Amino acid sequence: MNSVTVRVPAKVNLRLAVGPLRDDGFHDLVNVFHAVSIFDEVRAVAETGMRVRVEGESASEVPQDADNLAIRAALALAGHAGRSYGVSVVIRKAIPVAGGMAGGSADAAAALVACNELWGLGLPVEDLMEIAADLGSDVPFALLGGTAVGTGRGERLTSLDVGGTFHWVFALADGGLSTARVYGECDRLRAVSGEPVGPPRASEPLLTALRTGDAKALGAELANDLQPAAVSLRPSLATTLEAGRAHGALGAIVSGSGPTCAFLAESAEHATALAASLKAAGVAREVLTAHGPVPGPTVV
Repeated sequence: MNSVTVRVPAKVNLRLAVGPLRDDGFHDLVNVFHAVSIFDEVRAVAETGMRVRVEGESASEVPQDADNLAIRAALALAGHAGRSYGVSVVIRKAIPVAGGMAGGSADAAAALVACNELWGLGLPVEDLMEIAADLGSDVPFALLGGTAVGTGRGERLTSLDVGGTFHWVFALADGGLSTARVYGECDRLRAVSGEPVGPPRASEPLLTALRTGDAKALGAELANDLQPAAVSLRPSLATTLEAGRAHGALGAIVSGSGPTCAFLAESAEHATALAASLKAAGVAREVLTAHGPVPGPTVV
C-alpha cells in the first residue's frame, strides 16, 4: 500500500460549558460535540522522512512543518509503535482554519487513521484515542465523530443517540481567532464581572432535543460560554448572529472559540434559503450549508 486517503468532518459545539480556571491552566468542560458535513481530506503517502503539504481553503494559514498537528499525530503514532516510519501527509482543506470547527484536530485524527492503515499497524481505536488525547482536547472527538458529550478538557467522551438529521448554516469570518486568546478573554470578562463560576453542567433539555430529533427545541438550547469572549474580541460577530436570527434561524451560536457562526435551520430547504439571506446581508466572508451528525474519519 503506497497511500491512504481519509475524509474527516468538522464539528460544531452545541453546548460548551466552561468551568473555572484550574491550577494547570486548563478549564473543566462539558462539551456537546456534533460532527457536520464539511470535510478535509488527508492523504498519507509512503515516504522517507516526515513532511506535510496543505492545499485548498486558507492553505497559506496552516503550518507546513513540524508544528502541523497532522505531522505531530504521525510522529506520535510512530513513537507509540516503537518504530521509525516516514510519511508525506497531503491535506486538502475545506474546514475553516482557526474557525472554531476543529480543522487542525480533524486533520490530526485523519492522520492517525491514515498512517495506522498505511503502516499496517492494525492498532485498535482505543490506542488511537489514547494518542489523540495527548495531541489536543478536540482530537478524540474528531476521531469518534457523530455526536458526543465531552468532559474533563473535552477528551472523555460519551456518544449520544440522535433522533434525526439536523441542518446547519455556517457563516465564515475573515481571519481566525486564537483559542488560547478566547479562553483568556473569557477568564478576564469573568474576573471583571466578579460573579462566581461554578462547575460546568450538561443541559438535559438539549440532550432530550437531540434524542428526539426536535430541531426547534435544540435551537433554543444552543449555548457557548466562550461566545461573550469571542464577540468581545470580534464585535462584528454580534451583527452576524443577529442577522441569522432575523432571517429565521432556530438557533444561533459561535462555534467553539469562533469566529465561525453556526445557525440551525428547520430543514435542508430552510438552510439553503437562510444561507442565501446571509450572503445577501454581507455579514460573512463565505456561507456554507451542512448537516449532522456524520461519522468520523472514513477511508476513501
